Formats: sequence, C-alpha cells, structure tokens
Amino acid sequence: MSSNEKTPTMPRLLVINPNTNPAVTALVAAAAEGAVAPGTLLDVLNPPRGPFSIETAEHRKAAIPEILALVDSRPAFDACVLACFDDLCLDQLRVKTGKPAVGACEAGIALARTMAGRFSVITTVHAAVPSIERLLERYGAGDICTVRAAGIGVAAAAGDTQETEARIFEAVRLAIEQDGAEAILLGSGGLTGRAGAIAAAMSLPVIDGVAAAVRLAESAANYVRAGVAEKAAE
Repeated sequence: MSSNEKTPTMPRLLVINPNTNPAVTALVAAAAEGAVAPGTLLDVLNPPRGPFSIETAEHRKAAIPEILALVDSRPAFDACVLACFDDLCLDQLRVKTGKPAVGACEAGIALARTMAGRFSVITTVHAAVPSIERLLERYGAGDICTVRAAGIGVAAAAGDTQETEARIFEAVRLAIEQDGAEAILLGSGGLTGRAGAIAAAMSLPVIDGVAAAVRLAESAANYVRAGVAEKAAE
C-alpha cells in the first residue's frame, strides 16, 4: 500500500512475521492485503535479527525480545498482529502497548469454531505439535481439534515444490479421514496463502490463521477507534 493511499481516518495495523525469512513475510503481506478493507493501513515486516524459522522452544525464546524491540521501533498503530501460530508474547504486547494484539492461533480457532464441530490444525514440523496442543487447551479447543504436522520446515512450507504440496495434502487427508475434521486450520506462517487451493481440492472450509488474525485485528482496531470517537463527541 503506497504512502499516497494513507488516510488518517483509517486504522493502521502492525503485522509482524516473527521469523526473519523474507519469503514468509511476503506471503504474510499478500494475505494481509487480501484480508483488510480498502484504506486500512498495513505495516508488514519481520525483525532484523532472530531465528530464520520458529520451530523449537529455543527459537520461540530467541524471537520474543526481537518482537518486543520491533514494536518499540514502529510508529503509532491501532492493533498488532503476530503472523505465526505460536501466539508469542501476546499478553506482553497487550500490556506494553495498550492496544489489541492478535495471534494466528487464537484468531484461527475462534473462526474455525463458527464453521465446524471438529477441526484440525495442519502445521509444519513435528516439533511444533506439543506447543500447539498446549495452545488448544489454553483456548478451550483441545477436545474438538487435533494437530497434524506435514513434516516440512517453515522455509520449505513457504516454497512451492511438488514434495511440499504432497506432504501438506497428505496431512489434510489424514486429518479428514482419521480425525474426523470438518474444517482445516493452517497452523504456520509458512502455510499462509494455501487455504483457497486446499479448500477447492478437499471440499471443506480451510482457515488461513494469518488472514483470520488480520481480520480480527482490523475489527478490534475499528471498535476501539469508534469508542474513542464517541468519547470525544460527548
């Protein structure tokens, strides 16, 4: 979105890809552009330092200070999006900024609940499964959602090879046939942008966690801004 299109009356969203992979950031930017209303301002970026992929507890720990530093360095915004499925440091961001902060896991689960009684998260590496299962329990979805890993890294997921696509579709197939999934939630920034193709091929709802988070953040920003405007008019 060019600076010529910026209008002060529209909300500004800070969308952060917490890893340093520019290919993932490009996918996130495209998804965010497609998710927001015309005129909403987007600042989509990744930290200059930190893990190239967030796949382990050590990666998550290393990413958090870089996320917080990046938020400190940005101009004013109305809401923040973390475009990964770990929902890293959301509570810290909410306290630190006093603004809505939305993660892909929390937003994706909320949307999936409206579409299906049972759903499955498809993620990248097997090491990510336990942390996602903990988040499902935290958000009260542990009994209606399963997690399956495609067995590919985040960087590979952001690529476009036949092997990558085959592994993703195999994980989706198993989620449908063995877990009874009635909807799929894509659980990695590296999988951003694949929802449409999977939904068309498998004939069921597929939720892009990043797009869901961006839409929720935009709604939250508009809600807060409307409340501020009402108070100013009193």
